[in-house]
Amino acid sequence: MKTLLAAYSGVKKGTGSSILSALLELPSAPWLSKSKLVKHLQVISVLQFILTFLALGIASTVLLVYLFCTDCWVIAAIYTAWLIFDWNTPKQGGRRSTWVRNWTVWTYFRDYFPIRLIKTHNLLPSRNYIFGYHPHGIFCFGAFCNFSTEATGFSKKFPGIRPSLATLAGNFRLPLLRDYMMFGGICPVNRNSIDYLLSRNGTGNAVVIVVGGAAESLDCAPGLNSVTLKNRKGFVKLALQKGADLVPVYSFGENESYKQVMFAEGSWWRQVQRRLQKLLGFAPCLFHGCGFFSSESWGMVPYCKPINTVVGEPITVPKVEDPTPDMIDMYHTMYINSLTTLFDKYKTRFGLKETDYLLVR
Repeated sequence: MKTLLAAYSGVKKGTGSSILSALLELPSAPWLSKSKLVKHLQVISVLQFILTFLALGIASTVLLVYLFCTDCWVIAAIYTAWLIFDWNTPKQGGRRSTWVRNWTVWTYFRDYFPIRLIKTHNLLPSRNYIFGYHPHGIFCFGAFCNFSTEATGFSKKFPGIRPSLATLAGNFRLPLLRDYMMFGGICPVNRNSIDYLLSRNGTGNAVVIVVGGAAESLDCAPGLNSVTLKNRKGFVKLALQKGADLVPVYSFGENESYKQVMFAEGSWWRQVQRRLQKLLGFAPCLFHGCGFFSSESWGMVPYCKPINTVVGEPITVPKVEDPTPDMIDMYHTMYINSLTTLFDKYKTRFGLKETDYLLVR
């Protein structure tokens, strides 16, 4: 009875940690030990992230339209007015929330895989940075956990640096989802948003760009270490124009979370995927993880594989308003070499063989 009262007290106080602590104090049952309870909480935390990004925006849009057809149309009208008024906020620095970034749920999310953030060099708060994140994986678990939450202690490891993970601008047109993402410090991956962060928001900003994008997600599979980078030079040009230092970031284990059906390049199915990717902005991957209750079954739950995100050494970049193609190529080559060096230095530490190499497509 006391334990139930403690849980009720936690609900009244609104603290997720109090509720979870009370649950852990419940008397153990043969079918639900404390370790199993913790594991289920971890799975639920991961699933809420996946379902949020897959369904929250669409569900909220449908709900908003439906409310206009009911007696609650005033609520829908007020929110729509707010949406119009707040439309440009995502590309003007957003609206990050320290409280949301420190939610207890993110520690369960982190511990499911688990996810770790490895610092190799100090970053100066007097500079701005563009982090190139590799590889994309299916859901960018490492990028989200490390840079959109404080679960791995980014602010403690890199004091004075504010990370902003860049994602599809279309996500910020969807009600509720846009607010949810902004609370985590996520921003649209477009010119206006990144320009604002790197030129009109002071220093100490780190824009995290998943350079390979949706195209790279089509080439992610367990045991495959490849990045889509050879022809991706826009982020280098932007770094030169803003005088932002380039920082290579590689997540070992990101590709191990799901198994994907890989279609041969040039095949009919791969062509369909490429066309849908250009049309929708994201790649329609055919993948599977494990089930909620069993790792032997198929489902949406990712496999429990460690994700180790290594933040490499910054490449000092001068500010050049109109960089030449040769200059862009030079820093692009420097970036590729730095990323390859980072991969080679840490690959054996995180379970790869000495003979494994990074394939740059």
